[in-house]
Amino acid sequence: MDTFTLEILTPNGQIFEGQVVSATLPGEEGEFGVLAHHASLTTLLTSGVIDIVKEDKKQESVLINWGVAQVDEEKVVVLVEGAVAIRGENEGEISKALEEAKALLNDIADSGIAIATASARLETAAKNLL
Repeated sequence: MDTFTLEILTPNGQIFEGQVVSATLPGEEGEFGVLAHHASLTTLLTSGVIDIVKEDKKQESVLINWGVAQVDEEKVVVLVEGAVAIRGENEGEISKALEEAKALLNDIADSGIAIATASARLETAAKNLL
């Protein structure tokens, strides 16, 4: 299966970097999916969850507050102001990630609908990790 490189960067450092099969991003005009060999584009992102399917078919989610994505056929670079990766090897690590995500959600100044949607997606992602 074809893959592409995904990088998610914040001013504080890299949140994610790796080969992925697909990524779903919260675009300003609505969610959109990216696969390998996607047409090039640069777009604004709004608060929400980036859903990632890695090479090993494992899924990962990253909560973002806002940013920009640059997509080309082989690579996607996401620059965001704030992000929290929802991942962990055990329930304690996942709970800590969820607490960090909830703190980020409280800082998001977007609409209540965006916050509610992101919260629901985070809870689903956390359940899938356990």
